[in-house]
Amino acid sequence: MTAQTSAFTTRDGTRIAYTLHGDPSAKARVAMIHSLAMSADYWRLVAERLVAQGVCAVALDCRGHGASDKPAGPYTTELFAGDLADLFDHLGWDKAVIAGSSMGGSVALAFAVNNPTRTAGLALIDTTACYGDDAPKAWDQRATAALEKGLASLIDFQLTRWFGDDFRAQNSAIPQACVDTFLKNDVPAYAATCRMLGNFDLRSRLSEIKVPTRIFVGEEDYATPPAMAQVMHEGIAGSTLRILAKARHLTPLEVPDDVTAEIMGVVKAVQG
Repeated sequence: MTAQTSAFTTRDGTRIAYTLHGDPSAKARVAMIHSLAMSADYWRLVAERLVAQGVCAVALDCRGHGASDKPAGPYTTELFAGDLADLFDHLGWDKAVIAGSSMGGSVALAFAVNNPTRTAGLALIDTTACYGDDAPKAWDQRATAALEKGLASLIDFQLTRWFGDDFRAQNSAIPQACVDTFLKNDVPAYAATCRMLGNFDLRSRLSEIKVPTRIFVGEEDYATPPAMAQVMHEGIAGSTLRILAKARHLTPLEVPDDVTAEIMGVVKAVQG
């Protein structure tokens, strides 16, 4: 599989790193947005499977993450969505299917409502249109914990949310890679992103989304549980909802075949 890592500069001067997988001339295009505190490499397993089915896929390091610049906050999902629009301009893409996991799904929703003509379809994975009425307080507490105690203090909390018990026991390399990525994060940028998610709420705009949309969530996901997926499903006309038994929060790593199938379902719906 061909994979090319590069970078570009957004309209506000922020350098954003990205990885392009597959044939740039492919008609089927998917843009992938990672989970909080991860990076473009989060999508590698899914990207390999998409490329094998003729898709060109791009994954970016969101601002504040990975090899991208880490400017001071505050951050918003609209700002992150604008970075994706600038990446499209850089690549010469008019539109693509947008796949987002967890934080990335929230950014995907923001992209869809603010860039409807550039959104061919949506794959919303382990995500939500709002983290709840107590979200501002809860996310601020997580941000404060990171700033005051360091990211290592959050590892045990994260691991049990990310992956099911059996998966962690049988696939130690993937959880460890996620821990390694998590600990490399810039703490102020992580805190700014936490507060961004606490303030995120697009429930009132879900009805604006008119493109093919598939929603996928693990049955045991208690970070963005199936009830949150149901809200999106009810709000987006024509969307589908799939709940996968025993899966938890980072399904692109836990069950990449299933996630790829959902994304390809959107690709095929777009192609008609």
